[in-house]
Amino acid sequence: MTSATLTKPPAPPAQPQGRIPTPRSLRSRRVLAWIAEHIVLVALGILFAAPIVFVFLTSLMSSEQTLTASLWPQPFQWDNYVKVFTTVPLLQWFGNSALYAILATAFMLVSSVPAAYALAKIKFRGSGALFTVIIIAMLLPPQVTAIPIYVMWSQLNLTGTLWPLILPNLLGDAFSIFLLRQFFLTIPSEYADAARIDGNGEFGVLWRVVLPMAKPGIAATAIFMFFNSWNDYYGPLLYTSENPAAWPVAYGLASFRGVHGTDWGLTMAMTMLVTIPVVLIFFFAQRVFVEGITLTGVKG
Repeated sequence: MTSATLTKPPAPPAQPQGRIPTPRSLRSRRVLAWIAEHIVLVALGILFAAPIVFVFLTSLMSSEQTLTASLWPQPFQWDNYVKVFTTVPLLQWFGNSALYAILATAFMLVSSVPAAYALAKIKFRGSGALFTVIIIAMLLPPQVTAIPIYVMWSQLNLTGTLWPLILPNLLGDAFSIFLLRQFFLTIPSEYADAARIDGNGEFGVLWRVVLPMAKPGIAATAIFMFFNSWNDYYGPLLYTSENPAAWPVAYGLASFRGVHGTDWGLTMAMTMLVTIPVVLIFFFAQRVFVEGITLTGVKG
């Protein structure tokens, strides 16, 4: 009895290790999707940048050219930016705005952070009612209380200054308390409980545990307050309109536009100068700002 010898067929050549080749149709779809996505982003970028470019180009035009259909300065009037500083006390207005925004932000943090911590991490009777009052205060239009508050500051001889806009932040800001409370709620309570077991009081828990973990939320709230103070027009109109030495840049720009409304080159030059600090601050702080807004919870 004979047995046939079975021969195994030759093995196919080994494929070189590496990336699996992508079908041409799939590559084409990916390229088209990439192009479509970036076209939309480029279009949106142009849409948002067009007003800024228009203001910048107008700021470099003469007063005669701004009234024509020409969109390109001929020639470039760089001295418009010099004339702004010689026409109005712009540096003084910048100093007033910086004083207003920095002190208001610092006072808000000093008062609002402990209040938000108490509402978020300390259980006490009436906390829900107190939080409701804060929500009502946040929704209440400032025009409702403008007259009695103005009378109070007038009796204190503080009208004509920025102090009626700065000092109230020592009593807390409703929106800032709300935003900080929502962020503090996202921090696990186990960290605070462990700190209390280690012998820390509520101030120690806030300072050593909560604040280091809440830096993004605190930074976002501070940026909100800073921009709101820097761009405030209604408050300075109410309290500082009769004292040009106390004008911030927002009110100064409005007054400048009223006096030099026909010279759009100067007006746009001042607009660009007023905008630059806000853009720079947001550019350097956008990461922590976006992180703080993203991480802010919606717990009740």
